[in-house]
Amino acid sequence: MRDITNIIAPGTFLVMKVIVQSSLRDSMGLNDPFYVQYFRWLRNAVRGDLGKSLRSKKLVTTEILDRLPATTELAIAAVTFAVIVGVPVGILSATKPNSWFDNIAMVLALTGVGMPVFWQGIMPILVFSVHLGWLPSSGRMGGFEYLILPAITLGTASTASIARLTRSAMLEVLQQDYIRTARSKGLPRRTVTFRHALRNALIPVVTMIGLQFGGLMSGAVLTETIFAWPGIGRMIVDAINNKDFPLVQGAIMTFALMYALVNLIIDVTYALLDPRLRLVYE
Repeated sequence: MRDITNIIAPGTFLVMKVIVQSSLRDSMGLNDPFYVQYFRWLRNAVRGDLGKSLRSKKLVTTEILDRLPATTELAIAAVTFAVIVGVPVGILSATKPNSWFDNIAMVLALTGVGMPVFWQGIMPILVFSVHLGWLPSSGRMGGFEYLILPAITLGTASTASIARLTRSAMLEVLQQDYIRTARSKGLPRRTVTFRHALRNALIPVVTMIGLQFGGLMSGAVLTETIFAWPGIGRMIVDAINNKDFPLVQGAIMTFALMYALVNLIIDVTYALLDPRLRLVYE
């Protein structure tokens, strides 16, 4: 009798497993042809329905909206840090080419581009949190001190790229004829640099800022994981570990929409920086 029970039990378990899997596939519509599944998902996505999380059973839209403020805060802080540091460094390097400042700045920029994000996050934690105790190592408790290390870590590579591009754009503009004319008129060097040269050099820099935003979104996955930042990036890692495919898909689509929106804003900014482009838009 015991031998018969041992034979039947595994078979019964197999049958129950097949029934549960079949029921789950029917409930999720996975038995339909792939094109039917795609257009059904697309129709629901347009309405804002990205499905439900397989783990929490909550709407994917609700899960993303709960995490979106943290990721947006981190991305804005990282971009702000990159612009505040990268643009002035690039301008100074261009106005003093081949100087000691230019050489040091470009070496640091190359180093910043080449360092992986996880290393950039671990080292500040060891120095400023573990050894010095100046800043918290993880979390988001609402204080500004919790944002400093993640923002610097996420914005380091963008800072280096913006500094290098600002330098090359400024060097090109400073060699133009109208800059020589402005200097020959006796205008102060600061006026020539910031009023005449910088505005025309900012077009490629603004483009770079928009492109870097996509890198910030992908880099946020590692940064938020390292610093336990409760954003969409960390949510993606948890969803991948839990095989929560609807949540992963919705989060990736949110990143893509944010990237497209930022680049649309960048295109509108072109017309504000260069009045000649307004004729193109008109």
